[in-house]
Amino acid sequence: MGEPIVQMESLTPILRIFDEEKAKQFYLGFLEFQLDWEHRFEADFPLYMQVSCGPCVIHLSEHHGDCTPGAALRIEVKGIRELHAKLLSKGYKYARPGLEEAPWGGLEIRVDDPFGNRLTFYQGD
Repeated sequence: MGEPIVQMESLTPILRIFDEEKAKQFYLGFLEFQLDWEHRFEADFPLYMQVSCGPCVIHLSEHHGDCTPGAALRIEVKGIRELHAKLLSKGYKYARPGLEEAPWGGLEIRVDDPFGNRLTFYQGD
């Protein structure tokens, strides 16, 4: 008998947020993720929620001990030019992201959320 096989399945990043309304405006309104669920231990406690867009899943937390603001995510996408056009058409007050060619190839859109977390959407060659 050999050693048991370990297989990693998926990664779910946790990003720190400070304001539920701003988080929903950015992730649900601007980026068009869907709200999967929300959790609070009690009514006035910090929010923990899951948002997703297809297989891309992100947890957002107001809990100070969960994570540190200023994280960076790279999210692979198909149809990056269409995503760029969609984001610009929103007229979102706090972001007008560009579409840039990466020095190593491919295209990228960089967007910072209201809490200092950086999301880079990318499509390879």
